[in-house]
Amino acid sequence: MKEEIIIEKGRFRKNYWKDLWRFRELFIILSWRDIRVRYKQTVIGASWSIVRPMLTMIVFTIVFGRFASLPSEGGAPYAIMVFAGLLPWQFFSNAIAEAGNSLVSNANLITKVYFPRMIIPASSIIVSCIDFFISFIILLLLFIWYGYMPSARIILLPAFILLGFASSFGISLLITSLNVRYRDFRFIIPFLIQFGLFVSPVGFSSSVVPERWRLVYSLNPMVGVIDGFRWCIIGADDIYWPEIYLSVMVTCIFLWIGIGYFRKTERTFADNI
Repeated sequence: MKEEIIIEKGRFRKNYWKDLWRFRELFIILSWRDIRVRYKQTVIGASWSIVRPMLTMIVFTIVFGRFASLPSEGGAPYAIMVFAGLLPWQFFSNAIAEAGNSLVSNANLITKVYFPRMIIPASSIIVSCIDFFISFIILLLLFIWYGYMPSARIILLPAFILLGFASSFGISLLITSLNVRYRDFRFIIPFLIQFGLFVSPVGFSSSVVPERWRLVYSLNPMVGVIDGFRWCIIGADDIYWPEIYLSVMVTCIFLWIGIGYFRKTERTFADNI
């Protein structure tokens, strides 16, 4: 018995979200490929996920903690406060860098076969998840080194991990879509990541920002994510909840814009790439 192939206008568009589930094996294959490429084609392999945040932590601790004498949070050593901020930032920056060029890097696959293109940037973010968990182990070792006990609020950390993932995913979809159409974005992405590192409270506590500017500063969605991480991990006495609510709102907006623009331009990827 022969199978019937029904060509229906808009069929793929209507079944898009079902297709994401149908192509889940492709998502796993691409994720595993990206992980292997990331760690097999580097000299020091997975150690790079340790060396980079450690060096950044040392520099920030010396510059902001020793020279600038900025305060820490929750009575934690300054190095732990910095590393707790580096965890979500490293995940965010790696996700943007990996996903931003993912469609262009997979041009041959996109032009040859149909599948929901959203699978490609989503699978590339998995590498950032691996880096995150490796770095989290280093944070636990820092707790042992400094003899510092993490806060019991650490059980709430998954909520802020989810918020960080949503923020990364929404912005990644927007940037990777723009990168297909405007190739200049491959030069803009590293600049945005570098600029974001210094305007986010990674090397310092956001409490040093004047009160009247806190809400404006919180328009950066990573401010709420980073402060949420520190609130859960090092047990700061209080948290500026308006910035958390604003970060959630801005993240939802970026997620909505990112998915919307990605879906709108997805049909032209094969032509523009």
